[in-house]
Formats: sequence, C-alpha cells, structure tokens
Amino acid sequence: MRTFFKRMAALAAAIAVTAFSGCSSTGNTSAETTATSAQAEIVSKTSEWNDLDQTEITSAMGMGWNLGNQLEASNSGIPSETAWGNPVITEELIKTVKEQGFKTVRIPVSYLLKIGDAPDYKINDEWLNRVQEVVDYVVNNDLYAVVNMHGDGYYTVDKGWLLCVEDDEKQVEIKAKYEAVWKQIAERFKDYDEHLIFESMNEEFDNTYGKPNPKGYENINAYNQIFVDTVRKTGSNNAKRWLLLPGWNTNIEYTAGDFGFVIPTDSHCEANGNRLMISVHYYDPYNFTLDENMTSAKTQWGKYAVENFDNWGQEDYVDSTMKKLNDTFVSKGYPVIIGEMGVQNKSHVSDTFNVFRCYWMEYVVKAAKENGCIPIYWDNGWNGDKGFGVINRTNCEITQPELIAAMMKAMNSDGDYEIAAPAGFEKK
Repeated sequence: MRTFFKRMAALAAAIAVTAFSGCSSTGNTSAETTATSAQAEIVSKTSEWNDLDQTEITSAMGMGWNLGNQLEASNSGIPSETAWGNPVITEELIKTVKEQGFKTVRIPVSYLLKIGDAPDYKINDEWLNRVQEVVDYVVNNDLYAVVNMHGDGYYTVDKGWLLCVEDDEKQVEIKAKYEAVWKQIAERFKDYDEHLIFESMNEEFDNTYGKPNPKGYENINAYNQIFVDTVRKTGSNNAKRWLLLPGWNTNIEYTAGDFGFVIPTDSHCEANGNRLMISVHYYDPYNFTLDENMTSAKTQWGKYAVENFDNWGQEDYVDSTMKKLNDTFVSKGYPVIIGEMGVQNKSHVSDTFNVFRCYWMEYVVKAAKENGCIPIYWDNGWNGDKGFGVINRTNCEITQPELIAAMMKAMNSDGDYEIAAPAGFEKK
C-alpha cells in the first residue's frame, strides 16, 4: 500500500487533532523538535543481550502494531510527527498498546530533508534524538521495536531520494547517502538489546505496478546488502541483531517468487546462526482492504459472504500465500514479518462490514501464525471512515475492541481451531 492511501484519512482530521498533544499530560506537550531531550539524557534499553533464535524471536514478537503516520509523516520534505494530523507521541500511548496484548511496535521513520549535504549526510540531531526517544518508549516497556527508513524511497513523497531506478551515476550518490544515514542510525542504537530490529526500507519500487523492473530490483538488492554490511560493521549488539529486509514493494509474490529478490550475504554476523528476516505486506483483496471508492469497494469477505464481495483473495488464497512464505523463507531459517496488514473502516456504508472485517483479521493472523510469520497491524491513527485506527491517540481510548480481540484470539490460541462465522451469517 502506498503512502497516499495511508495518509489521506489522517490528513482529513489534521485540523481536528493537532490542537491535542497526546494521551496524557505526562507525555510530550510541545512540538517534537522542542520536546526532545539531548541524547545523553535519554534513558535507553541497553541491558544484557539475550540471543534469540528463529523460533524464539517469532514467539516473542507475537502480534504487532504500527505507529503509522507519525515519524514517517512529512510536509514539503520535512519530517514531523504531527504533519499528517496525529498528536505528538506519548509513552502512555505505547503502554496502552501493550495493555491490548501487542508485543511489537513497528516505527516507520522518514529522514528526507533531515539529512544534511554530502559527503557526511549528517542526520539532524534533534530528529534522531526524537526517534530514539520514541524507540525508548517501546523497548523500555519490554516491547519489540522495528525501526525502518520509510518515506525516503517514495516517488510520491516530496524530496524522496532512495529511488531504485536512476542512471548509474546517480545511484553512486544514492548508495553513498544510504550507507551514511544507516551508519549513523546503527551507531546511535548499537548497544540496544535484542528488542530492537532494523528494517532496511519500505515499499521500495519504481512507482509502476506490474512485474518488477530488473534494474530497479538490482538496486534494491544492492541497498539491502549495503544495509546489512553497514549495520554489522558498527559492532556491539549490531553484529548479532536481527535485520529485516524487503523485496520489490514488499509484495509477497514479487519477493517469494522468481522475480529477482536476493537475500544478502551476512558474513559479518557474529550470532550462532541466521539473523536475517524477510519483510512483506498483506492487503488482499484490494477492494475489501484498501479501496476508498465506495462504488467499487467490497464490504464482505470470505466463504460466508452473501453480497458485495470479491471472487478472489478468499480463505484458500490466504492459506496458499502464507504457505508460500513458509516454504520459501520460514522453513529455510528466515522469519517473515508481515510488517503491514489490515482493512480500512467501511462501517459507514455497511451494517455488516465490521463482522467481516474481524473475520478477515482473525483468519489472516491465524494463517500467518500457523506458517511461522509475524503479523503487524497497520494503524494510521485515524479512527473515522476509511481509517485503520484501533486506538484514539489523543486520549488512548480503544476504538475497535472487537478487531483487536480477533487479532489476539488468533495469535494466542493454542493449536488449531475453527474460526466462527461472522455474527448473523452462521448458516451460510
């Protein structure tokens, strides 16, 4: 899913929510650039390293939640956590996330014009401090944090620069900048324990849909290799940290299929075994999950649907897709993180939508877990029509308890079980 779909609902609420500072007066109450403390004053999770293998890290990360449309938000190329209408992030919000049963928080981050000029490409200190402060909210509450480079690779974001299809001369500059930025991030966090995971980039592709561009894919593979080598060489815990790598547009078919994805070599890893993960996203079928055009959007899904549903992307498709991820990566020692998945809220056009949304969620999470994948729900902070929010970030109230319950039932149930039909559709 592209940035356009993720941010438009939050932008519609910008005026309404920017007057608020977060869930509690105990959190940050001013803009992030003035609320951030110096690095030396930030309490960071640098406790003793606990090395987790594939099975252990998959179990420990459990069900995840995205802090979406916050640190990756930007305006005219300048990142700002309130730029797309969300309030300043508070630790109380993260504690609320934990209370719901989530064990992992994915933190999308954009850098854009917060990166200085060549040759140093220095990241703005205040911005990196704020990123660290938010990471600390997560890891100091014993949650896993996934930190990526998010909007820098978007053609649709102003001042995007990590563009995979450019001339060779331009790629030399892009790769040098990419290495320099990740080196600074890795140095900042290298002593953090295993609760921190780095993700190299997000939905990187050439901004055209269809089969991958071979030259573009070659550059994406090169970025992933630069990322792995750069992080590992900073030493300390980064030499054994789990690292997360996407393929073309985090598309499952274009990553797991024969389209050019190459897993980087990891010769500088000091862990006893593989410490690389694969990143994909899951938003199928599109007309049920993402379509904002209410004349074409679907409001029911799966074998119990009786009206307004797609004829593809149903339960058998979920099963085969998750099995493909298991066969291609999980069974070979590479955990898969489904870094984004979810269905936007369309309850305003259908009284039956919510029960099918919950059914989709439970089915997808259950299938992901059964195939050794780690699902992370996409929350963009918008709780109204067409939003993905499950928590009101202004007051920390839970807005979609049934949806969260569906995720947690699938994640926490032992063994196989039969998912109940959507309420009211039991006899289908």
